[in-house]
Amino acid sequence: MSTQTYEVGGPGSSSEATLFHQAQAGCPESLNSLMARHDGLVQAVVRQQVLGDLPFTEALQAGRIGLWRSILGFDPSRGLAFSTYAWPSIMRQVWRAVKLHTRFHSQPAVDDAAHLNVPDPAVIWEATTARQALRDLVQRLPRRLRKVIVTRYGLNGHLAAFYRQIGADLGLSGERARQLHTEALVWLRHPAHSYVLRSLLDRHTLADYQAADELAQRWLRWRGGRDVR
Repeated sequence: MSTQTYEVGGPGSSSEATLFHQAQAGCPESLNSLMARHDGLVQAVVRQQVLGDLPFTEALQAGRIGLWRSILGFDPSRGLAFSTYAWPSIMRQVWRAVKLHTRFHSQPAVDDAAHLNVPDPAVIWEATTARQALRDLVQRLPRRLRKVIVTRYGLNGHLAAFYRQIGADLGLSGERARQLHTEALVWLRHPAHSYVLRSLLDRHTLADYQAADELAQRWLRWRGGRDVR
């Protein structure tokens, strides 16, 4: 995700930091100024989402709620770019708006067909979107780790493979294949890589991120800080 286009001042800018502090203290002028400055970020997020039948203007309004919440919760002193901080929140609000819109407009059909066990379209949309995000995330894995994950879980259309099969295919032991599998899971769970999927699954709290980071640190300590890939 490229964010430099939408940053105005950035967290290191005294004027930008002052606006954040004033907005969080209840100054409506500062809040409106920041909302206007970063509205382009909302539009960028919305354009990347699958909106279904949700009108673009409604998606923008939902995204602006996420922007508003991000402004009130952002701490400029932490050195994080505001666009990086706000992106997941904006995306989450848009996604929820799409989900609610789908449920609302599909409700009569769902109710009429409930006795036929017809699944909720919103549930189907949610699962499909999450699966696509997972596929995109797996594709970003380093080559060997990606091969381990794809083979281990049968993502290539074949039956899931045992570690000894994966190891033999890579010229490694089964135990080494298991270690690579663990490393791949650590990589996939890290907040720096999984923020899109975590937002879709509502697993984006501070506690979730801290747990993922702790897992990554434990893995690094276990392997002694060496790059074993």
